[in-house]
Amino acid sequence: MSRDVVLRAVSMLFHGRGDDVLALDKVDLDIPAGRFVSLIGPSGCGKSTLLRLIADILKPHAGRITLGGDSPSVARQARSIGFVFQQPTLLAWRTVRQNVELPLKIVRKHGVRGASPDEMIELVGLRGFENALPHELSGGMQQRAAIARALVLRPEVLLLDEPFGALDEITRQRMNLELLRIWAESGTTAVLVTHSIAEAVFMSDDVHIMSARPGRITGSVAIDLPRPRDLSIMRGQEFFGCVNKVRDGLFGREASEDVAPMESW
Repeated sequence: MSRDVVLRAVSMLFHGRGDDVLALDKVDLDIPAGRFVSLIGPSGCGKSTLLRLIADILKPHAGRITLGGDSPSVARQARSIGFVFQQPTLLAWRTVRQNVELPLKIVRKHGVRGASPDEMIELVGLRGFENALPHELSGGMQQRAAIARALVLRPEVLLLDEPFGALDEITRQRMNLELLRIWAESGTTAVLVTHSIAEAVFMSDDVHIMSARPGRITGSVAIDLPRPRDLSIMRGQEFFGCVNKVRDGLFGREASEDVAPMESW
């Protein structure tokens, strides 16, 4: 199950002690149900803010957001949204299984039924570590547990805020392969925030490019690469062509010609 995500003229204004900050300005975005899309742009452009608006963590200053025709509030109350942050945010005193099953315990009084925690642990490749505490796991394994926790209520939209940004390059590439497998098996709509052009292209069906603050969608690149994907696809000319399209969207064609051909993940 999945939902489409639609944003129309969405703006976000933050009120502080000094001048107000316009973080997002009239953002229009269409994400078809079941797609994997990425948001990419300079630091501070509002990518994470956009995820939090979709998740109903923040309320927009103006505009409209729908998930499968429902408001973010209705979708959240229906447990249709899963969120994975950059840090795993696992409870240190709970085992992997106890962390994964926590959302089920919270919603059980409302009669909501989700997936089996052990099923989700199996899905993310942590079988055998059900009784491990977070400090006994590597960073990548902790994020696997966080993804399992986000999926245990079977969300229709999965929001990912640079979930592997703190990992080393080798672990990050392995985790992206795992995430693509999990996404394909779970059938959710996935929205990934990343700073990496290569990662955005490798993971996505569409890459949406954002401007510097105030954030706007300034371009979108359809990634017409076959699935399932493995790392060998990154050696092909089609992959480099998509990378260059995204880079041109970020920097402009003339400026991007001065950038190294490929950046690290």
